[in-house]
Amino acid sequence: MSRVSSDIDTITSRIGLTKAMNMVLKYNQEDPPVPKTYEAIDLIIVDEIDRLKLQHLEQLRDIYDRNDLAIVLIGMPGIEKRLSRYPQLYSRIGFAHEFDNLSKNETHHILEYKWSDLGIDIKLEGFSDYEAITTIIKITKGNFRLIHRLFAQIDRILRINQMDKITVEVVEAARDSLVIDI
Repeated sequence: MSRVSSDIDTITSRIGLTKAMNMVLKYNQEDPPVPKTYEAIDLIIVDEIDRLKLQHLEQLRDIYDRNDLAIVLIGMPGIEKRLSRYPQLYSRIGFAHEFDNLSKNETHHILEYKWSDLGIDIKLEGFSDYEAITTIIKITKGNFRLIHRLFAQIDRILRINQMDKITVEVVEAARDSLVIDI
């Protein structure tokens, strides 16, 4: 058994035990049935599947085939073409959806949320905030994942430097700490 299968088995066992403990605590059941490994699971989401080897993809296919559950595979653009080379796996894919980058309005909404998530009030009328927002939009081009990664670095830089304002310099420092194609 590979690490992928082992990790999934461990997680599903923990979920089953958690459900059983809930039955004990919530409903005072003395001896609740502990679900079999995948019985308590309806959906498995696997991110960054482009990093998995063929043997791991085969194990996911096997889990899918043996159990009544859904699997969502998330990967970078072009992953569908790679998966199409493996007919045993590809024949089980119901559909593929490529997400577009966020629109400018959607990006602004996410940025406002991210600002407040850091406990900072965004001041769109303030030149500094507007300039920082414009820089973030240029860097990320509406890529949701990149926005999330960039804000993780922004948060780190703000904490390290004991700052409470997102500036262009902070954004650029955060960008420089990421490996991104600009």
